[in-house]
Amino acid sequence: MHEVNIIEGRPILETDARVAVLCTRFNHFIVDQLEKGCLDTLARHAAAGATANVSVIRVPGAFELPVVARKVAASGGYDAVIALGAVIRGATAHFEYVSGPCASGIQSVATETGVPVVFGVLTTDTIEQAVERAGTKAGNKGAEAAAVALEMISLMRQL
Repeated sequence: MHEVNIIEGRPILETDARVAVLCTRFNHFIVDQLEKGCLDTLARHAAAGATANVSVIRVPGAFELPVVARKVAASGGYDAVIALGAVIRGATAHFEYVSGPCASGIQSVATETGVPVVFGVLTTDTIEQAVERAGTKAGNKGAEAAAVALEMISLMRQL
């Protein structure tokens, strides 16, 4: 029986790795907490001096994330893009018009550019659910998105 070659990423931010963190201003009271969790995770897993290569880019809302992610990923200047936002269902159909296109747009940027684009956009029914996912009961989805980005950078470099 032959041994299997297993390739997987490591959760460390190498000194030369560049990460763009896209943060929406809409629902900023939630997104600010996602950003804090994300940046904290990147800092805790960074090699010396690596956080100097992390850029935070402010975007108006989740609907605008894909076009900005595409511009950033296509620039060739980043090893990963983390998209953070919060779309909270309301009394109108606005939620569907924003959340679906945002998710599919982010996914298409990653597949078209080959740059990992991590979907850290909360899509919740209530503000309470968003608060829970931004650092209270359900952890911090911004921190989780950062961990995914770190692993993907490492994995992509090995492939």
